[in-house]
Amino acid sequence: MKDSQILSTFQDLAPDPPAPEPTRALVFDACHVGVVLRAVLFVEAVVGVSAMFGRATFFDWVTHLALLTGGALPATLVWLIAACSLKTVLARLGSAGQQVAGVVLGAAAGLYACGVLAMVGLLEAPPWLASAFSGATLSAALVAALVARARAITPAATAARLSELQSRIRPHFLFNTLNSAIALVRAEPAKAEALLEDLSDLFRHALMEQGEFVTLADEIALAQRYLAIEQVRFGDRIQVEWVLDPQASLAKLPPMLLQPLVENAVKHGVEPSALGAQIRISTRRRGSNVVIKVTNTVPAGQGMRGNGVALDNVRDRLKLLHDVQGQFRSALKDGVFQVRIEVPL
Repeated sequence: MKDSQILSTFQDLAPDPPAPEPTRALVFDACHVGVVLRAVLFVEAVVGVSAMFGRATFFDWVTHLALLTGGALPATLVWLIAACSLKTVLARLGSAGQQVAGVVLGAAAGLYACGVLAMVGLLEAPPWLASAFSGATLSAALVAALVARARAITPAATAARLSELQSRIRPHFLFNTLNSAIALVRAEPAKAEALLEDLSDLFRHALMEQGEFVTLADEIALAQRYLAIEQVRFGDRIQVEWVLDPQASLAKLPPMLLQPLVENAVKHGVEPSALGAQIRISTRRRGSNVVIKVTNTVPAGQGMRGNGVALDNVRDRLKLLHDVQGQFRSALKDGVFQVRIEVPL
């Protein structure tokens, strides 16, 4: 039986929501630290190359670069702040309108840069027109790059989600869970009912349409249901410890991010060991960031075998949502495997 057949069996658990009315979406978003860093580096690189023209010595180039940077850097930050602050207004425009607005803001930023240099007396004859066209050209390049990034996110996120669902809802997990429920029906009917309810919730969550992100509290609840199911199957072989910080519960994560990490811990830590394994899930707020750790013991000489598909999916989807602000690390040391995730709050 293929995964697609199992998915179709449980379609009734998550009825399709009514189709939403079409709305206009933001085609580029400047409200990301990664975007700010790339924009500043891009403009500075262009300014640096431009400053080379007509400069005979390195000192002349550095002096001219410092002059241009004094106007270009504040103007770039002004453009980014304006684009971010006006994102709600820009979202009401069409795709072309948003791009035109971005270019117009760039022209205004170019005039601002020229004005700054003129005010401090660094320009005898301010090149207003050239500054406006330079700002418009640079902003057009930035907008094009942001639009391309936004367009790349949607298919990449969809493909990652489909791959994640196919790897998560596997036949052997379903069959083992149902067999556990059958074994409990006569001896412990209440426990069997709770097991099937957890399974139903797990599949409902996996198959329902998700937004761009969910909260860490939602992901913790889903992982707890999954581990409750596996606890029935493995009994004392699986030992779970939760160390949760309530202040971290509102952190944003891509849907179905934590559950595959927990499943990896069960698959590579508990299943291969006759003695089982210890699994520890911890969350902690550190300033404006949240640190999430999933740790499990590994049988001696076992290692974390596998093709790493789940870890790669988690890493890619985290990067799509948080860009450079999302950090993902994994390591195996002294029989303990740990995944560490850091996201902004």
